[in-house]
Amino acid sequence: MSMLGKQIKKYRLEKGITQEKLGELVGVTTQAVSKWERGGTPDVELLPQLAQVLEVSIDALFGREDQGFALSLLKKIASMPNKEAFRYTFDILWAIILGFMPESKSMPENRLMMDLDHESIDATYPACFARVMYDEGTINARVSSDFRHFFLMLEPEDGLLAQFADPQQLRQVFEALADENRLKIIYYLYTRLNTPIATSLISKNVGLSEQEVDWHMGILSKQGILKRTIIATSDGEIYSYMFNQEDSVVAMLCFADEIIRKEDPNLLWSMSRTKPIFKSNGG
Repeated sequence: MSMLGKQIKKYRLEKGITQEKLGELVGVTTQAVSKWERGGTPDVELLPQLAQVLEVSIDALFGREDQGFALSLLKKIASMPNKEAFRYTFDILWAIILGFMPESKSMPENRLMMDLDHESIDATYPACFARVMYDEGTINARVSSDFRHFFLMLEPEDGLLAQFADPQQLRQVFEALADENRLKIIYYLYTRLNTPIATSLISKNVGLSEQEVDWHMGILSKQGILKRTIIATSDGEIYSYMFNQEDSVVAMLCFADEIIRKEDPNLLWSMSRTKPIFKSNGG
């Protein structure tokens, strides 16, 4: 099927009309519409009328409209200062969340405009969570007065479980982060820029001996969370450390905090999965 054929079928189904009805509206036979959707090409002079009937642009019929929007969005974000770009991008992401909510299809535009203003969410709520779980993918977002994050995952063709590392390796990562002293060390590292830092400075600020710090840091390094480097000094060799997965640990802490909070009364969600998240092994 050609891109044009795929787009004609897509927009025809979105409007809820049959091939016969589309043919009537455009002035061709049902067989002609069927041929287009299987890879044939309409006459050029029919394209404006076809686009009008389907209520899309000609670019959309050729699959170029989304690319044009994405390119415009890219250029707009690239031209902004970082602070403005991050806030603008979250506005777009929040609109994506609302777009997946079934009730948005029938809401009047003035109500949708109100919902788009995520910053108006009552600051008395510690957090507002939005979740979308469909067979095609998952979206998770958090909104509070000064804390917003967003996660989107396309459903893998082979299933999510097939993408993960061995369960034993995953368990070791969770174990590495589960120790209270290691969390203290991680929290302290986040108070600094991600530059090499010696054991002695960590020890001084977290209240552990240098030997204890090195032991904990070794565990974190083994899991790839930190990078350990040996530095030669006049007093001998010492270890220095840097975050290796700084952004990943931040994301894990954010989601761990969400799990702790359990259900929030200000929750926005849409869940219509018809299959489990993990594929069964047959058990």
